[in-house]
Amino acid sequence: MEIAENYRCGFAVIIGKPNVGKSTLMNRLVGEKLSIVSPRPQTTRHTVKAFFSDKESQVIFLDTPGFLEPRYELHQQMINKIVNSLNDADVIIYMTDNNYPTDYDNQVTALILKRVKIPKIAVLNKRDLFYTEHLNSSLADLASFGFEEVVSISATEDSDLSELLLLLKRYLPYSPPLYDPENLSDLPMRFFAQEIIREQIFKQFRDEIPYSSTVTVETYREYPNKLEIQANVWLERKSQKIIFIGDKGSKIKSVRLAAEKEIYRLAGKRVKLELWVKLKANWRKKRNALKEFGYV
Repeated sequence: MEIAENYRCGFAVIIGKPNVGKSTLMNRLVGEKLSIVSPRPQTTRHTVKAFFSDKESQVIFLDTPGFLEPRYELHQQMINKIVNSLNDADVIIYMTDNNYPTDYDNQVTALILKRVKIPKIAVLNKRDLFYTEHLNSSLADLASFGFEEVVSISATEDSDLSELLLLLKRYLPYSPPLYDPENLSDLPMRFFAQEIIREQIFKQFRDEIPYSSTVTVETYREYPNKLEIQANVWLERKSQKIIFIGDKGSKIKSVRLAAEKEIYRLAGKRVKLELWVKLKANWRKKRNALKEFGYV
């Protein structure tokens, strides 16, 4: 790719409350589904890095977990990831939605407006769900906080988000690209496979199982035309294990097949996935377990 003389490159951190559409926005901006999504809050637990590159700029997006009041050690580690990501940022995308303002909004705006001195863009998502009066008042309220830019979008409905990209580029420093412009992320496929399995758990189960579960990829073998993956699904209680496996293995098979299809879409290779279910009681509250599972 030919690079312009006044090339810009920098980090854009996306933060906001749970289930506001951060992952959907990043996926749309980079043109590929890299962050997992579901209708449930707290789907994202790790900071996911993705790149948008063209001949004029490279935007390195950091999709962070939803900001929430910590109830478990897991939640505290998720908050730590948000705060740490701000240290690398050149511009912040603060995202909210049609429920604005909430207590979470107030907490997040206090965090970034008082403690962070870099440029900040407020993005009001789910514009299609607003009444006109509420939309205008919310935009005006956000503008009063001193954001450099305030825009409204619908991350799922808008066919073109190029205006938001143009705004972002204005606040990036002049620099050559930090990553190969042909790549979309520097995270390994092993990580994305793990996240895709978790996504299917969030999509296919209700109540506590999505939040009580985590996934570790134990074996990842890549061949010219296929991937072989063995992964553990960790749950907290035996009763959850029975539900997850399902009658004659029907539920775990459904998760496996859906995950294989999604990994194939991303990797472009046939996938053989084996899932094993294991128990670790109260893992969300134990720092040693969180370290073992890669959250610390």
